Amino acid sequence: MAEPSERPTILIVDDEPPQRRLFGDFLATRGYRVKEAASGKEALAEVQARRPDLVLLDIRLPDTSGIEVLAEIRRIDPQLPVLLVTAFADLRQAVAAIKTGAVDYLAKPVDLEELEAAIGDALGRHALHCESGAGSGEAAGQGASAGWRPERRHRLSSDFICESRAMRHVVETVAAVAPSAAPVLILGPSGAGKELIARLIHAWSPRAHGPLVVANCAGLPEMLIESELFGHTKGAFTGAVQARQGFFRAAQGGTLFLDEIGELPLHLQPKLLRAIESGEITPVGSETPLRVDVRLVAATNRDLADAVAQGRFRDDLYYRLNVVELCVPPLAERHEDILPLARHFAAEFSGVPVRLSLQAENCLLAYSWPGTLRPSFPGCLSGFRFRPRTACWHTPGRATCANSATPFSGPACCAAET
Repeated sequence: MAEPSERPTILIVDDEPPQRRLFGDFLATRGYRVKEAASGKEALAEVQARRPDLVLLDIRLPDTSGIEVLAEIRRIDPQLPVLLVTAFADLRQAVAAIKTGAVDYLAKPVDLEELEAAIGDALGRHALHCESGAGSGEAAGQGASAGWRPERRHRLSSDFICESRAMRHVVETVAAVAPSAAPVLILGPSGAGKELIARLIHAWSPRAHGPLVVANCAGLPEMLIESELFGHTKGAFTGAVQARQGFFRAAQGGTLFLDEIGELPLHLQPKLLRAIESGEITPVGSETPLRVDVRLVAATNRDLADAVAQGRFRDDLYYRLNVVELCVPPLAERHEDILPLARHFAAEFSGVPVRLSLQAENCLLAYSWPGTLRPSFPGCLSGFRFRPRTACWHTPGRATCANSATPFSGPACCAAET
């Protein structure tokens, strides 16, 4: 590793000499020292011998895959920043690598200014982690994501709670896939925050200035769902007194989020599949296909693989939707998010900042949270009552203040101070 006064060393791992030369010459002009490796074996030998400050790793190598090289680098040095370089066809592998520990990925052809920014971000985060974690055994034990924050180009709104390792992994994956045009399938229980993730994908994508159209397939009447999705011409059916553009055309140049995609009727699934594959839709009552430019994000709380096995969902549509899969964990798997979420919902409900008492925090952390975000916190807040400086948070008829002797049996006995 370079000393603070030395130039950082970048190891470029790519089997194509012109690509290594392009990156190397550019990075040299930006003040970096450059080392090269043409294979995974050479790269690992270089990492073992000289420990570069960052590895720029192609995902396809002649002797092994970049994913395997990344895993071995993580074994050698868990904190060494690794940037992946990939083609669009490798996007699934890139997502897997982000989850494995790569700090970012760049799609070919690589924009050199974006490369410089990504390297600067990665080295900056690594330096910050080393400074903040070197003196703390606790920080060191938490791993690289302990001090994780979104990059400068990826900002989260103040109401997006992302303290747990599980949600950080989800957000890191969103940052990796958002720049592409690949369809994304978001899985998770109802109320876990799938729509928030879809909105984040849109906000961090090149389509952010276009529309985000949200359609709930479970909430659309089956007789009208085709018209709602693809539009219709005037007079296409009884009651069609005027033409309708439909969700696909409304999302032109932006993102279409299809929630509860598992509820889409089987007879309409081929038409959705054609829209994804060809980029064309045909409104009801028309014979003329229309071109659409839409990035599709879908979500479901169902097991679509099981639905495919039972013949309730087309396998070809499933695989077209599931180019990138994101799993939003339930609240029970997001322990670090519980208190920030409680403060957020309490402040939102009361209209003033809320500080949870120690008793309240203990109650919240002791609860198993079998439900999901949507019913859990707002349901409890229906009984949020205020006293001078103290608020009782309870399920009506079940709990009192936190200093009560009433035994805790759920998120029903929590006090907060304002």
